Amino acid sequence: MSQPRWALVVPVKRLAVAKSRLRGALPGVPHEELALALAADTLRAVLACPAVAEAVVVTDDARVAAAARAAGARVLPDEPDAGLNAAFRHGAAGVAAGWVAGITADVPALRPAELAGALLAAQNGRPGVRRFLPDAPGGGTVLLAAPPGVPLDPRFGVGSAVAHEASGALPLDGDWPSLRRDVDTAADLAAAARLGLGPRTAALVAAGRPARAAG
Repeated sequence: MSQPRWALVVPVKRLAVAKSRLRGALPGVPHEELALALAADTLRAVLACPAVAEAVVVTDDARVAAAARAAGARVLPDEPDAGLNAAFRHGAAGVAAGWVAGITADVPALRPAELAGALLAAQNGRPGVRRFLPDAPGGGTVLLAAPPGVPLDPRFGVGSAVAHEASGALPLDGDWPSLRRDVDTAADLAAAARLGLGPRTAALVAAGRPARAAG
């Protein structure tokens, strides 16, 4: 079976309030620059994935919107302005019928081939069923995929892996470490750096020594 071309929805918060637990992770680097770099590197990898036909960025931040358009993504204003799940639903509603997935904007080590592998696994799974990929710790979700005619029905947030499975989605279990490595804390950023960061995040890490992670 040939792999279809997917639409990927990427919500990004306003930079002033994004990634609050990561604040101070790179001393001397403005927090908004780091949040923007994470999103830009995620989007860069998404757009480089051969399985992706288009990326739709949902945001009300002017800098994010400009960077997204420059990269080749389509931008939708976050009209619901009601959190991450509402943004995912809004973005999914704005794409043509077909295969659609939502991905978090904080996977700066993402490799396009790993994303392609996860999307192929979602396509080849049980027909008519949504699929999700837990993050590296296992409790969160980095990717939620829906086949044509099936609502995305996102349940992102604390405990989202359990919430997605309870909603009828099935987990993906492939070995895609760069896709599963989202970044919420300084320790997460260090782990992503060991995998190999995208260029914008890597440049900021080089410019500012990461704070020592607690514990």
